[in-house]
Amino acid sequence: MASVVFPLLLLFLSFTATVLCNQTYIVYMNPAHRSSVHPTAADWYTAELQSLSIDSSNSLLYSYKSAAQGFAVRLDQEHVSLLQNHPSVLQIVPDPVLSLHTTRTPSFLGLLPTSISLQSVEVASSDVVIGVLDTGVWPESPSFSSDSSLPPIPKRWRGACEAGVDFPPSLCNHKLIGARSFSRGFHAAGGSRPAGEYSSPRDRDGHGTHTASTAAGFSVANASLLGYATGTARGMAPGARVAVYKVCWMSGCLGSDILAGIDAAVSDGVDILSLSLGGGAAPYFRDTIAVGTFGAAEHGVFVSCSAGNSGPAAVSVANSAPWITTVGAGTLDRDFPAYTTLGSGKRLTGVSLYSGPGMGSKLVPIIYGSNKNNASKLCLVGTLDPVQVKGKIVLCDRGVNARVEKGAVVKAAGGAGMILANTAASGEELVADSHLLPAVAVGRKGGDAIRNYVIKTKNAKGVISFGGTVLGVRPSPVVAAFSSRGPNMVVPQILKPDLIGPGVNILAGWSGATGPTGLVKDDRRTQFNIVSGTSMSCPHISGVAALVKAAHPDWSPAAIKSALMTTSYTSDNTNSPLLDAAGGQIANAYAYGSGYVDPQKALSPGFIYDLTTDDYIAFLCSLGYNAQHLQVITRRSEVSCANKLSDPGNLNYPSFSVVFGKKRVVKYTREVTNVGPAGSAYVVKVSGPEFIGVTIKPTKLVFKKPGQKAKYSVTFVSKIKVNTTNEAFGWINWVNSQQIVRSPVAYSWKTSRTFD
Repeated sequence: MASVVFPLLLLFLSFTATVLCNQTYIVYMNPAHRSSVHPTAADWYTAELQSLSIDSSNSLLYSYKSAAQGFAVRLDQEHVSLLQNHPSVLQIVPDPVLSLHTTRTPSFLGLLPTSISLQSVEVASSDVVIGVLDTGVWPESPSFSSDSSLPPIPKRWRGACEAGVDFPPSLCNHKLIGARSFSRGFHAAGGSRPAGEYSSPRDRDGHGTHTASTAAGFSVANASLLGYATGTARGMAPGARVAVYKVCWMSGCLGSDILAGIDAAVSDGVDILSLSLGGGAAPYFRDTIAVGTFGAAEHGVFVSCSAGNSGPAAVSVANSAPWITTVGAGTLDRDFPAYTTLGSGKRLTGVSLYSGPGMGSKLVPIIYGSNKNNASKLCLVGTLDPVQVKGKIVLCDRGVNARVEKGAVVKAAGGAGMILANTAASGEELVADSHLLPAVAVGRKGGDAIRNYVIKTKNAKGVISFGGTVLGVRPSPVVAAFSSRGPNMVVPQILKPDLIGPGVNILAGWSGATGPTGLVKDDRRTQFNIVSGTSMSCPHISGVAALVKAAHPDWSPAAIKSALMTTSYTSDNTNSPLLDAAGGQIANAYAYGSGYVDPQKALSPGFIYDLTTDDYIAFLCSLGYNAQHLQVITRRSEVSCANKLSDPGNLNYPSFSVVFGKKRVVKYTREVTNVGPAGSAYVVKVSGPEFIGVTIKPTKLVFKKPGQKAKYSVTFVSKIKVNTTNEAFGWINWVNSQQIVRSPVAYSWKTSRTFD
């Protein structure tokens, strides 16, 4: 939920490899074994189960058809062994548990309602449907209110608004055109419905409402979180349609339910899929999201997924398949300042969304750790002594438990306020929270200064004050410290994340069933909430992709991704390189991919790097997967590797990740398609470290007509055996007088990691 309570709602949903009950499995089938006597795949699955004396009526949870070739089923160990030896079965995997990983955003991204070109695109986007897989939707949110200005629902739409607890179909309208709920996997795995959770598409948590409204919510005037960030809230594509697929519950998301949601969304006819959730790194044939989204991409669906909230750790990026647009997070130029004034007279700036009575100007004692146990410095539940804490400001280290929970612990112990201080893990990144008591979050440097003051001063005192909402913050944007980083553990030759978007302190719609902190004790209710995470940046890209789709309805998902990537930028509003909030240093491509999204430029990228399903298959063949693994992903009876790529990095991708390993020379080829006017010409410009030679042939691309294709080759030569940091970065830019088509290059000297 909000960045506060549950790491899963606020954060990105880190993967847990556990299985709630370990009795539910996803079974992938070989379509070549299906007989004509079975008119549908579901009939075939049922027959196969019955042939093994497995009662499908009680055990079969889902039959997949569009996103995967297989089914989800409850099995005992004896039946698992039988299926594993069945000739029609390609693979059986336990059902995994995954986790869940705005007013200022549109103007910061240049999406101004006065733009004539954007107005026409937004009108056209009414034919685009964004499918959001998340915790459901609060349909009464003004972001989804019925609006007669929208034309009738596209006739091609095959979705439905499913009835459920407190969710009649009449709640859907011309904006919210579909709502489904998937919980069979969750319940089969032993998950119990938490108090207040709805057995319907209704969102108890708030996370799903936030992501859906970020992608395509209507414009809502005078939106705010308890007075913070006041303005007009609107999604990235306010004219687009929204269909929600509830696949996550307050205790997690089951892979079988996620796969069922993807399957239904593809069958319903969505154009864009937005998944602010994910798992850990695994071979693509074992990755439920990778398998399901391959089927979606083959059906022409653009897929956007959050990169994860495990930064700034390296090699932490999730959802790394090349047919997925993997989205990291950055900041906006908006902040919510709060201040700590110490007894020494020193004043330190932080952030806060606290909206209750202030502390006044009187200094009160500050305490850091109410006993000798270090757990009290983290303000964990049960670690603070009320006798020592009452009436004082408590200094709490960030980490382990949720930020807002720390505030609740301090309040329960009688504290007057809280200073939440970053450690090295979070650096100078500041994430604001709507605490239940006066509280301020400060960066590592400020935190160290306060720690030092409290430890060395016998009667340390201070007071907290609040500064409201501030715009025009410089520098902006900055890469969020929590945003997961490359390199890509699964396939190092594919650079991930692909790009970043707004993901820090984002205002969007919220559930009416929970307070802004998500804490049980929080009885406040608000139509909008401010939340942070790559969960928030993902729907921004989904909405922008909808605009590009509306402007270019015949473009493939890969073409849309290419446009978003090659037009992204890497300079902040001071015209300096993007910084990394984790340490304040210049960020690199492992943090931001191609850069920060630029919606206006993405509409006219010049040329694009396109990909087909056959291209992805040639890529998969280069990974050394066996025939069964390839069939699991591609859903094909047979997979030919006749066109296997010589190297995974030869995929026609808009970015480059060069792994030298034992090689000193790496050569790649790219093919581009002109989407600009006839007569367009580009000259290449290369930048990067001196110890790497880059040769490109040809050095000029000339397009006589739109749609014309051209190829170029790139030879990378390492002039050294290894770099001291094992990584370096550069750019390949194709330039003319109107625009620059940019491709980042990441270099590594480490041997590629492979999975068994």
